[in-house]
Amino acid sequence: MMPNPLLDIRIGTMVRANLDDPAAYIKQILPLGFESIQPFFWQTLGGKDLPRLAGQIRDAIGDADVIVSSLGVFGNPLESGDIDQGVLKAWETVIDNAHLFGTSVVSGFTGRIRGKKLTDSLPRFREVWGELAKRAADKGVRIAFENCAMDGNWASGDWNIAHNPDAWELMFNELPDENLGLEWEPCHQLVYLIDPMPQIRKWAPRIFHVHGKDATVRWDVIREHGVFGRLPFVQMRTPGFGDSDWTRVISELRLAGYKGAIDIEGWHDPVYRGDLEITGQVRALDYLKQCRGGATYLPNPA
Repeated sequence: MMPNPLLDIRIGTMVRANLDDPAAYIKQILPLGFESIQPFFWQTLGGKDLPRLAGQIRDAIGDADVIVSSLGVFGNPLESGDIDQGVLKAWETVIDNAHLFGTSVVSGFTGRIRGKKLTDSLPRFREVWGELAKRAADKGVRIAFENCAMDGNWASGDWNIAHNPDAWELMFNELPDENLGLEWEPCHQLVYLIDPMPQIRKWAPRIFHVHGKDATVRWDVIREHGVFGRLPFVQMRTPGFGDSDWTRVISELRLAGYKGAIDIEGWHDPVYRGDLEITGQVRALDYLKQCRGGATYLPNPA
């Protein structure tokens, strides 16, 4: 069977690995047409046995043409509290076991020294991620930092320093390791009124994974109420309902040589949530496939 070049960029979804039975959820949603999945943990592993979980997920996927694109760990490994130390341990364990899931990418937040300006976190960033980068390199793993501010900014925050392109410059100057990169999405740039498109061209070599999440900037609210006022000036949206032209996004990613997945990050859309969550995700799946160029591939005639 000839390879399908469309699948150089797969369209998938995120899966909460902290669920009681993530494999059952995966088995339930695969008939909807997802091509990749990103199991992710919130902070700690919650007692999950990763080799066992990897086997359960492999069994759930079975013969389907679906990959585990990456694994996620979202917490703060730079601080010293009990949960924070659990986050750091989770990173170590996930890096060590990524190969069992058939993936070589692990993603998440950098962490941050809480309540301090962004640059105050750089020494601890260098200490923690220098060791993790070496550990990952030894395992053939790449680390992708999500560009989510988690309501932080340059002056203060609790979770992540990798939300701003100026911060990326500082981070990769501190640690130029080739296996450190970004888990990128346009949503988190639009939240700060940054044009996301030029970033793809500049930062493509560092983009290891892409999240399918978008945003709508409410310019009418900005003109009347400003930003960070009483009314929200931006809404996180599922792809297909936001401002980004994903045909352009995917085209730029292809031009830059990106091969990987765009995994839909749900649970944020103000409309398609709750009972409408999967409805929104399936719409995003179909939309992103159309932007990619269609869901079917006909080889060139001989």
